[in-house]
Amino acid sequence: MKIVLKLESAGLFCLFTGAYFHLFPNSWEFYLALFFVPDISFVLFIITKKLGAIAYNIFHHQGFLTILFIIGYLIHNDLIMKISLIFLVHSTFDRVAGYGLKYFDSFDHTHLGWIGKSKHLNN
Repeated sequence: MKIVLKLESAGLFCLFTGAYFHLFPNSWEFYLALFFVPDISFVLFIITKKLGAIAYNIFHHQGFLTILFIIGYLIHNDLIMKISLIFLVHSTFDRVAGYGLKYFDSFDHTHLGWIGKSKHLNN
């Protein structure tokens, strides 16, 4: 099943990347500059696991980012549309790599299972 989920995310990665460059041709610099910005939320794990998980999940939640894109589209705001598409691409990239939304108990505990040093906890 994990292979199917990774393939689905790879397809979405291609879709969102294609949509970005179709809508905003010649915007490579902005795309590359923002691609890893959602991972800055890792820093909040230093403060508390819960705060880190909340921040990480906001910046990686595909439903939230899709709604943000729709809002940007409806109000004709290219900046909101660009940021939401880039974050969607990043989120799908993470899902292909096996990283999911975080639970509050541990950085390694995701909705896709355990990752990192805790990977052995997957059944």
